[in-house]
Order: sequence, then C-alpha cells, then structure tokens
Amino acid sequence: MRAEALSDVGLVRKGNEDSYLINANLGLFAVADGMGGCEAGEVASRVAVDMLEKSVLESDGGDNVLSRAIQAANAAIHYQAEQNQAYKGMGTTITAVYCSQEKIYIGHVGDSRAYLISRNQITLLTRDHSLVNELVRGGHISEEEAKHHPQRHVITRALGTESQVDIDILSPVIEAGDRIILCTDGLSNLVTPEEIVTALNTKRDMVRALQAMVDLALERGGSDNITVLAIEF
Repeated sequence: MRAEALSDVGLVRKGNEDSYLINANLGLFAVADGMGGCEAGEVASRVAVDMLEKSVLESDGGDNVLSRAIQAANAAIHYQAEQNQAYKGMGTTITAVYCSQEKIYIGHVGDSRAYLISRNQITLLTRDHSLVNELVRGGHISEEEAKHHPQRHVITRALGTESQVDIDILSPVIEAGDRIILCTDGLSNLVTPEEIVTALNTKRDMVRALQAMVDLALERGGSDNITVLAIEF
C-alpha cells in the first residue's frame, strides 16, 4: 500500500483552508476542507486531521476506531470555536480512510469525496452532505443545474459546528490493485470521475497523475483550494 497527495491554493483564494493526512504506519489517510474564514478554516481542517491521527494512535482497536476519532476531532474544533471569538462558527469537512487488519473503513462528513477505482471503473463511495445534493436527491434540480447553483458550496453537515456530529461510516471491499481517491470539492467540482481515471492511466507515476488532476482544475478556473490524495492497495 502506498499513498501520495497534493494540495494547491487555487487561483482565487488567498490562503489554503484544506488539510490532508498520510500516516501509512497507522493505515490512516484523510482530507479536510475548512470553512469559517481563511484563518478559522485553516485551523478547523488542521485540528481535524491532527486530532484524527492522535485519536487513532491512542485507540485500543475495535470496529468504531474511526468513528470515535472523528467525534474527537469534532469535539476539539467545537471547543476551540466556543473559546475563541475569532474561530466562532468554524468547521470542516472530513473524509478519512482507516485500514485495520480486518477491514477498510471510510468515515465521511461534508462534501469532500472518496472514490474507488477498481478494474478501471470508478465509483463514488460517499454522499455529499450539501444543499444542492439534497435538492438533486429530492428531484428539485438536475445534476447539471447543481454544478452552477448559487448555493452549491453550502454544506449541511460539518465537523465543529455542533457538539455532536452524524458520521457516515462505510466499509468497502478492496482488492489488490484497487485505488481510493480522496479529494476536496475544489477538485471534484471541476474534474470529472472519468478524468481522474484518465490521469491515473496516462501518468504512470502517481504524483504526476495527481498533478495532472490539479492542473486540470486550475485550467478550469481554480476557484477553490484543491486537494487530492490517492491510496493504492
């Protein structure tokens, strides 16, 4: 198993509110997209990945390791937001992969994404916790309309905004040679799943493949911070 990641500020934002985590020894990987203003967003996403890593490192195992770690990250962000007026209302997405000896778990809150690429087919594993996704699911707007909706950046679930958070926990079946892609919406809003597969297939080196994805997002405006992380099994 190997993993690589790239993060880019994009062409519009002044700072990078995204954070990512690669800890191959723990089998722990994550991306987080902060919100609440540049400084607060950066703080929220960094606290999320740092607390996630700390909690898994200190855990005694079990099926709910990832869920407990994400709840701990939520509590840490919420506490800082309550204690510091400058951080009030801050929050972050989190999409994390934890590889235990028995299973692979994905924990997800917000609109960052996890894709599975298996046998050259790509599948979206996570569900966006966003206003436009709820509108699409309810049949109120089309997927094409969602791409340009004025409230497409509004998320309905995030770490840190409440004392407790609902977490989606998934456990996909992974085969040798499969890849999981984690990314923030700065990538997924501008690069299609098929283009992600194409980048991985045409650029044999993983870092170059990730750079090709980031470059494509930049060519299309780079309107948000861009973070992508690839895990190869």
